[in-house]
Amino acid sequence: MTTIQTGETRPSPARERLQSVADALFYGNGITATGIDRLIAAAQVTKATFYKHYGSKDALILEYVAGRDQQVRAALERLRGTHDGPAAVLAAVVDAVVADTARSDFRGDPFLNAAAEFASPTHPVRLAVTEHRDWFTGFLEDRFRELGHPRPGAAADEFVLMRDGAVCGSYAGDAVAATSAFVRATHRLLDPPAAADART
Repeated sequence: MTTIQTGETRPSPARERLQSVADALFYGNGITATGIDRLIAAAQVTKATFYKHYGSKDALILEYVAGRDQQVRAALERLRGTHDGPAAVLAAVVDAVVADTARSDFRGDPFLNAAAEFASPTHPVRLAVTEHRDWFTGFLEDRFRELGHPRPGAAADEFVLMRDGAVCGSYAGDAVAATSAFVRATHRLLDPPAAADART
């Protein structure tokens, strides 16, 4: 995946403004709906400055997706560092998803939104989204494996499917119903396998 290239020095103020504006507008209004002129005006840079830093809108789009990926990775690693044990980490991920859907600026999942705007599965944006989702699924699988789940890969896939449904359902419909169903479903998934086996 294309990553934000910062090198050893901080990006220029103009580039930082473009990054911040793109993050807000691409997520809030859509990637294809946000034109270069609007980005330039909101970032208060010249067109020459924009092309000097990015060369094309596509480069900025990839940086947006990469930046969102980095945000998620950092947030999940913080959860892993501040919660004791895989069950607590997974429960914290559930809480974070629910909290995310309650934000006033919530517009669904930025990666699913980006994938929906680019039809070709080989487009660089789609490839970046796939890489992010593979990493997220792997993160969950590792936690389920640490938990002793008999099928950690399948459990991670189910968790991702539940999470996708929760964020899409929250944005498109009844957020309370969607997140409540998500919490119930993930609690069943997180139920210790031994306890589940004892009831069958």
